[in-house]
Amino acid sequence: MAIRREILVTGCPRSGASMITAALTACGAFGGEMSKRGMYSNDRIREELMKPYLLQAGYDPDGITKLPVTDDLFIPHNWNRRVYETLEHQEDTGDTWIYKDARVALTWPIWEHAFPNAKWVIVRRRTGDIVQSCMKTGYMTGRSTEDEWKEWVREHNNKFVEMIDHGLNCKVIWPERMVHGDYQQLYELCEWLGLEWNKDALNFIEPLLWGHKQKERSI
Repeated sequence: MAIRREILVTGCPRSGASMITAALTACGAFGGEMSKRGMYSNDRIREELMKPYLLQAGYDPDGITKLPVTDDLFIPHNWNRRVYETLEHQEDTGDTWIYKDARVALTWPIWEHAFPNAKWVIVRRRTGDIVQSCMKTGYMTGRSTEDEWKEWVREHNNKFVEMIDHGLNCKVIWPERMVHGDYQQLYELCEWLGLEWNKDALNFIEPLLWGHKQKERSI
């Protein structure tokens, strides 16, 4: 499989990373067999590699209760090869591979070790909005009070600071600006990633996810 570029998309859950990943796949990024649940994540990588790693390391595989301590993480053997082996029988539609998972931020050293040339997209959203979304989402369990969710968001934000301070090749993006009709960050992101802009990407920018009314888009 000839994959020449790698993109890792991450962020705190409920921040819009799935929406951004969907838009990038419309612009040519190859994600393999993506989740059928609209999450735009590769199920095999998540279920066969990411979750087992977290379990082995002694952390919550769902990334909600006990989160990883960066200094305690171990580097797994042949992570790069194991990731690409999961893609061997998945249709390759381009020269840029993309993987989205909030747990990538929680385990960033293993991904940086395996993919030193990857470009990272960190998707951000205001803490209060993430907390309210989590408390309204049925499958987000493991924490219950507003303060518990705020602490969880802070732990993710601390990981983003670690990633940036470490010098990862990353770009921070705020999808809420897009649902208000400002797509400049998305255009710039595609250019930075070396993807060819496709106006179909805007079909995935969904204002209703932020409680806003659907608006007409022309581009």
